[in-house]
Amino acid sequence: MIEGDSATCAELYALLSAITGVPARQSISITGSMDQGGNVQPIGGVNQKIEGFFSLCRLRGLDGSQGVIIPERNVRNLMLRKDVVEAVREGTFRIHAIDHVEEGIEILMGMPAGKPGPDGRYPDGTFNGLVEDRLALLREASKKEEDRKEGGKNRNSNQ
Repeated sequence: MIEGDSATCAELYALLSAITGVPARQSISITGSMDQGGNVQPIGGVNQKIEGFFSLCRLRGLDGSQGVIIPERNVRNLMLRKDVVEAVREGTFRIHAIDHVEEGIEILMGMPAGKPGPDGRYPDGTFNGLVEDRLALLREASKKEEDRKEGGKNRNSNQ
């Protein structure tokens, strides 16, 4: 279940995954609030959230692919159980701290976010490039549907 401000990063990644068709890694948990600029803001209960997901992963079997994405500004608040610290030290569980939502794209989607070029477009092979291309296709499809509906109205009014 997703609720509250501390889910805004997770909601964004889910929407971007749906838009692009690129699956997000399911072995990574996400917590973090974000502002309109994509800056990740600190959240409450960071220790409990990490420990809760860690406990679930441990029950399923730690394999080194599991971890959490948290706001960088919450790192100073970490006071984790000894078993979590040990798993991080051994590399069987990871804690990724990020300042901007684009940093989580590579972690979750396995590809670089990408930076806009001189023309303002994102390079091919980047996640943001895929988002840009997919949104252009959706805009075009929406425009064609609008034009089709408008054409139908004009035909009906001429009868």
